[in-house]
Amino acid sequence: MMKFIGYPKCTTCRKAKAYLDSRGVSYELRDIRQEHPTYDELQSWLTVSGLPVKRFFNTGGLLYKALALKEKLPNMTREECLELLATDGMLVKRPLLIGDGVVRIGFRETDWESAVQMAQMRVV
Repeated sequence: MMKFIGYPKCTTCRKAKAYLDSRGVSYELRDIRQEHPTYDELQSWLTVSGLPVKRFFNTGGLLYKALALKEKLPNMTREECLELLATDGMLVKRPLLIGDGVVRIGFRETDWESAVQMAQMRVV
């Protein structure tokens, strides 16, 4: 089963959830603000995704701006970034779709379609 991690007040998260529901995808729902990702989870997702750690930051968020992370991130190590992301779910880009060998950050329908297909093939 896939994990859908989002924030209920986020419009993009609501669109992504509606997308999954309309396709009958089974998923575990997790509120990123109530249960933020752990360092180990983030490290695992980073490895599976193959993306740079900076892609995991919610660059449009108020907390990102309040902490002046645009200026600080270029000088931070991967580990420092993961530690910071693990402190508050609102720093993490959302929604996240996590499955066996699948990690999608943010919602783009075409990306999620391929992730859903990959996950469904593994279940069969």
